[in-house]
Amino acid sequence: LNGCSLSPADIAYLRSVLPSTTEEAFFEYLCTVDASEVTVSSVPEGSVVFSRVPLLQVKGPLLVVQLLETTLLCLVSYASLLATNAARFRLLAGPTTQLMEMGLRRAQGPDRGLSKYSYSGGFDCTSNVLAGKLYGIPVQGTVAHSFIMSFTSLAEVQPRVLTPLAGGEPVDLPSLAESWLPQVCELLQVSPDKANRGELAAFVSYAISFPRNFQGLLDTYCVMRSGLPNFCAVALALNQLGYRAIGVRLDSGDLTKQSKEIRRVFRACSARFQVPWFETISIAVSNDISERTLEEFIREGSEINMIGIGTNLVTCPLQPSLGCVYKLVKVNGSPCLKLTEDREKMTIPGTKTVYRLYDAAGHPFMDLMALEEEPSPSAGQELTVRILGSEKASKVRPATVENLHRTYFQDGQVCEALPSLPEVKSHAQVSLSQLSPAHRRLHEPEPYPVAITEKLHLLFEELQQASR
Repeated sequence: LNGCSLSPADIAYLRSVLPSTTEEAFFEYLCTVDASEVTVSSVPEGSVVFSRVPLLQVKGPLLVVQLLETTLLCLVSYASLLATNAARFRLLAGPTTQLMEMGLRRAQGPDRGLSKYSYSGGFDCTSNVLAGKLYGIPVQGTVAHSFIMSFTSLAEVQPRVLTPLAGGEPVDLPSLAESWLPQVCELLQVSPDKANRGELAAFVSYAISFPRNFQGLLDTYCVMRSGLPNFCAVALALNQLGYRAIGVRLDSGDLTKQSKEIRRVFRACSARFQVPWFETISIAVSNDISERTLEEFIREGSEINMIGIGTNLVTCPLQPSLGCVYKLVKVNGSPCLKLTEDREKMTIPGTKTVYRLYDAAGHPFMDLMALEEEPSPSAGQELTVRILGSEKASKVRPATVENLHRTYFQDGQVCEALPSLPEVKSHAQVSLSQLSPAHRRLHEPEPYPVAITEKLHLLFEELQQASR
């Protein structure tokens, strides 16, 4: 908002496209547009918000706040949509499975692929290095198929030697890994001749460059006959030099079935070769992961530790847009109402304060909108409310009352410290955890009630009558 001003070039362009009858005073006014008269309040970033509850309230001169409409909707809508989509994946995955955002290649433009809102919604890391640089989001990635396919034999590995972690004479890692391969193949009951030597060379080369972060992409050729034996051979060679491999990734096939088979092999290697940490090697998967895929992983008892999600995260296919609207509710000191045949689309008039009501267990059970001038409800007070969509008044008695909105911009200045991205992420998870299971479930959740006070209801009815 501090940059909300029009340059001489902007004014000149508007002159060229607006009718020639446009008054000069209009352009003179645009030159003086000042955001210092605007006040913006909103729910804290990362809060759970329900339908019909205002995300933002903007006060100021009518022309100025109208100029802000498209900008604010653009900034808020996709950010909220993507964070919500990420939160749904987090709820499905549970608290311990690592979620990696990897959607830049499928995002609708580079700005949508910067991972900020995926992270605030609950993801752990991103494959987007620029997002890590700009926002401090943890960056992770894996080996590419093209890297593995670029090798054809162990003769191509350069450099070849690796110094043991504890020091000492460098060791020829290709030879050491090749010596482990027959032992692994015997354990897996596969032929060493079936293991692709170019793949083995790629794994060895990667391990020499990143001995503390070695990981393998297993399905470039065949997981069980090549990728897994080659990975285990290199990982055991690294172990002999004091290093630990960190993980594998699968990108095709029956991911749940393969994860179980791979975990079985890791446990067998751990027992046969007396390497305890081997059975805990992380298994990561990707390949067009959706909410349904995650549900299948859980139902089938997969051994997956990390999930990379791209297309079905950043494109939000279950709901490609968020129906945010920006409506006038008060002008020149008088509340106003937009009427429509669709009652759900009627605006709720007046400047409002929004309260979240909690039960004794600490779960929010209702959001309540009141006119700004009404006294704040208090804990333990019996309240008469009108739930939106219901014709009857209801009585509620909250154990705790929270004012949802805070003023963030006033008199041309940000007036409250903005949270860091990790703080937003933490707040989002706390907000979700406070919801009752009935409201939090992703399939057929119990509708969360949003209500208005009796005074606001009377104003609503009065304005509807006056408009008929």
